[in-house]
Amino acid sequence: MGKLWSAALAFVLALGAGAVSVAQVPAQPPADPGAPLSGYPRKALRLPTPAELKTATYVRDVIYGHRDGMALTYDVFKPVRKANGALVVNMVSAGWRSSWAPPEERQARYQALIDKGFTVVALYHSSAPRFQVPDAVADVRLGMRHIKLHARKYGADPARIGVWGASAGGHLALVAGLMADDGDQAAVNPLERSGNRIAAVVAYFPPTDLAALLQGRPKAGAIAFDDKLLASVSPIHAVDTRDPPTLILHGDADRGVPPSQGQAMHAALHKAGVKTELRLFAGADHDFYVKGDPAKTDAYATEAMNAMVAWFERHLKKQRVPSGS
Repeated sequence: MGKLWSAALAFVLALGAGAVSVAQVPAQPPADPGAPLSGYPRKALRLPTPAELKTATYVRDVIYGHRDGMALTYDVFKPVRKANGALVVNMVSAGWRSSWAPPEERQARYQALIDKGFTVVALYHSSAPRFQVPDAVADVRLGMRHIKLHARKYGADPARIGVWGASAGGHLALVAGLMADDGDQAAVNPLERSGNRIAAVVAYFPPTDLAALLQGRPKAGAIAFDDKLLASVSPIHAVDTRDPPTLILHGDADRGVPPSQGQAMHAALHKAGVKTELRLFAGADHDFYVKGDPAKTDAYATEAMNAMVAWFERHLKKQRVPSGS
């Protein structure tokens, strides 16, 4: 009996030793989740916490126009505390698709701005595949007129508005900043008589010259429009001395929108004497994605968001657009 007990004890001890050995095996690195949506850091792609939800109130589903009988809308996020009087518009667009979500689900994407006292607007446009890039361009230019005209209702100074977007949204952010005007007093739509000039732009990996970018690509979805319109929706052709300060953030290994698109825009703005910066992220593909390195990807996305917030803090402090806007 003693021998049996000794053998059983030895077996149990052996199992225990094996369990300890397994527990000491180094943990494997987390699986690569792929590119983050629109270059957001991971913490911005979650649902907001109950505490964060208390930092903003919403003005929901503001209608700024219509297309084919459907309403064009935006949502406003108003900071509860320490509002700084400036407003940042986010162009909600990926592949020129503008996907709506309730403000209470989207707020984490804007929390870094809200925490600094910015009012934030999520601007939606008519979307691919039913509508194409020229429709989105017309929509956001109209939407910016409405936002600027009603900014004071949202607790913001109409002379302290910035715009930010990523990829297609970055293209539309540049459209809003560089293709702005003082309004057309002869326009039938009263809203078209209002100006839409703004004070600052941040664009993540933006298409800037659509003729160069889309050459040879199949005509489908948002880009299924006449090539004759390419120049008219390419912000690089709209650069002039009245353009607002513009920050461009781009991965230097971007295969979706080559960094040459951002570099060309930066050069054109610099030549026109416009305040501009270009930051390239080493080894980053589209959406700041570094394949096989989720930590690096998230670090780049976080760095980009911090740079975006800092740009607006610098350029929306009592900035004034030219008179007549």
